[in-house]
Amino acid sequence: MQLIQEYQRILEERIKNYEFPKEPKNLYDPLRYFLRIGGKRTRPSLTLLACHLFGEPGIKALNSALSIELFHNFTLIHDDIMDAAPLRRGHQTVHEKWNTDIAILSGDALFTEAFHILCKNDAAVLPQLISTLTQASKEVCEGQQMDMDFESSTEVKIEDYIEMIRLKTSVLLGAALKMGAIVAGEKNESNLKNIYEFGVNIGIAFQIQDDVLDLYTTSEQFGKQIGGDILANKKTFLLLKSYELADEKTKQELDFQMTRNNPDKIEKVKELYNRLNSKEFAEREKLFFYDKALKNMENISVPDENKKSLLNLSNALMTREF
Repeated sequence: MQLIQEYQRILEERIKNYEFPKEPKNLYDPLRYFLRIGGKRTRPSLTLLACHLFGEPGIKALNSALSIELFHNFTLIHDDIMDAAPLRRGHQTVHEKWNTDIAILSGDALFTEAFHILCKNDAAVLPQLISTLTQASKEVCEGQQMDMDFESSTEVKIEDYIEMIRLKTSVLLGAALKMGAIVAGEKNESNLKNIYEFGVNIGIAFQIQDDVLDLYTTSEQFGKQIGGDILANKKTFLLLKSYELADEKTKQELDFQMTRNNPDKIEKVKELYNRLNSKEFAEREKLFFYDKALKNMENISVPDENKKSLLNLSNALMTREF
């Protein structure tokens, strides 16, 4: 874990002190604020570790890692607007602290800055890096649209949900890892495919874990409103699995609770999840995708010693409590 901690220290310092222009203040102050309120820095850490995995110092991929983190934060700013979320990382969201128009424009500026810093990479690998991030960018938008469409749909199946989180969340983890491999000079197509799929499968498992933590975390460090997915009527693995497991009477009860806006809505829905053991099914599904990721890692042809840091980080993601 020493290597991971060192990379995260470097990333935290660079991200919190990222230099934006001083003016216009209402464009750039929200970005300085948002980048300084914390975050796990998971995605950029993956980029540095992937570069290390393929035999180069992780710091060589720092510009790509920063690009991934700036892009990720752009998606969060816009996602918070669409979800009308009051909190992110335990602090006011940008649209709450300023306003929606400022949040939209600041997010757009962060998107362009992500590509600006990406272009500081060597010209030999830049086209492949841009292709990887733009493909992920398009798919993240597709996943976000699916997520919004699901809110008004009564026909969402678990396989639809898995595809949505693959696009909305997981492809960016895959891209983060693949970009680190590209910077390292890796050209073996099988290795590039497996490191990308490793990230995608970790990402799906990560999101299912996030669904569980949204309701069941006991950590004060979670930084978001507990039960926020229920309040927003989001289609999560827990909700969809509950509908799949429920008899007709329980489905009607679940329908009734999800259409209410009473103060006890979260607890009532949680009681139904507990009755149906939905949390246990979510844990099994998470482990299914985690095991797929581990198989991807086995298929990457590098020394096992190089894999340790990435495997340690992925294990930490699967057992996190916030």
